[in-house]
Amino acid sequence: MITEMLMEEGNLKSERFQETAIKHIDSIYRFALYMAKNDNDAQDLVQDTYLRAYRFFDKFEEGTNCKAWLLKILKNTFINNLRRDKRFLHTVHISEMEEQSMDISIEAKDELDGELFDDDITAALESLPDSYKIVVILADVEGLSYKEISDLVGCPIGTVMSRLCRGRRILRKKLRNYAVQYGYA
Repeated sequence: MITEMLMEEGNLKSERFQETAIKHIDSIYRFALYMAKNDNDAQDLVQDTYLRAYRFFDKFEEGTNCKAWLLKILKNTFINNLRRDKRFLHTVHISEMEEQSMDISIEAKDELDGELFDDDITAALESLPDSYKIVVILADVEGLSYKEISDLVGCPIGTVMSRLCRGRRILRKKLRNYAVQYGYA
């Protein structure tokens, strides 16, 4: 639906948006699924995110990380939906979301992306405390920088670095046998 709308407009803004933002739709969807925990809500969240991003695309600074910008819009859209629409409240309590910024207290079973990870890796990732899990996903799966993660989750870069280090250390221990079995170690 998003791409059809952009094709109809066919102007310079639309073309730039397609070139810059649409390529990140899979990452945005994965993160939306992680937050919303079901496909329909995740799709709605992605659509709302891209519509807002398109509307404010003139505020996007050329040369900056578009994926990080889109993830920030996604996070804000999710929080706004929590406030406005109670259907998400079974997933996350808004007070926890605001207090801990992006330390979301939800468990995204193997919905994180079944095609990206096998069951052992998904289980290890899901066993991480949420504050480590979110940072590991944003850094190692989505490829964001420490600064971008810091801005997104609302904590200092040093905290991001320590959470990432601890999260990776926990994963390394949990996946040691897996790594040996498949020849990674």
